[in-house]
Amino acid sequence: MSSSAILRALGEESRSAQALVTLVGVGPGDPELLTVAALRAIAAADVVAYPVARADAEGMAARIAAPWIGEQQRRMPLLFPMVQEVEPRREAWHAAAAALAAEVARGHRVVLLCEGDSSLYASCSYALIALAERHPSVPVAVIPGISAASAAAAAASSSGIPWPLALQQEALLVRPTPETEAELEVLLDQAAASGTVLALLKLGHRWSWVQPHLERRGLLEQSLFAQRVGWPDQLLARASAVSPAEQPYFSLLLIRQGWPAVLP
Repeated sequence: MSSSAILRALGEESRSAQALVTLVGVGPGDPELLTVAALRAIAAADVVAYPVARADAEGMAARIAAPWIGEQQRRMPLLFPMVQEVEPRREAWHAAAAALAAEVARGHRVVLLCEGDSSLYASCSYALIALAERHPSVPVAVIPGISAASAAAAAASSSGIPWPLALQQEALLVRPTPETEAELEVLLDQAAASGTVLALLKLGHRWSWVQPHLERRGLLEQSLFAQRVGWPDQLLARASAVSPAEQPYFSLLLIRQGWPAVLP
């Protein structure tokens, strides 16, 4: 069945849905990784909103969900500037919440697309909080999506590098890559002592010093490097095969410093 036929079928099932805002996690890149719940919400929407870093940008979440957005649906880009200053970001979140609330007040069903999972380091989470604070009467639903760390582990295992994200009693820590070598050193020591698997996101330019640090500790072969997971130019490799050159922002690292005692 074509994507347009699927959209029609899902949309017809959802025509009675009330006016509300639904945050939809669309996964890290592959349009086929959207859940059935995500497809139903998108198909039922009158308005499809999505974050953009610049007014003229397309938005990565919109690109991921593009096969599932119908021609009759109105697109609404929302500016989420990628800047360090707090106030411009706060103003953008409040403006996005106001725009979403206004659509609901007109009786529209709105989805706000979120790259990856809708609750894990998601820009859309700030719009969710702003809606709750400033527009508490607006009905809101949240549909989770597949995180980049989960998708990276699955893709590696599918390509000959067995990489279960966590086993048995292993802990899993998902966090942004530390800003300094000293912070990374402490984190690695703590993870080794507690048997914790690390998923370090937003690796990017930090890789130029993370790579030699892991090499000194003998951890490159035990680490998985992933870049642009789910996109056509996806890169998955043991970290030992990746040069220390600076990498794109959407890169991550999975580090397992040991395996549980009970294995097949």
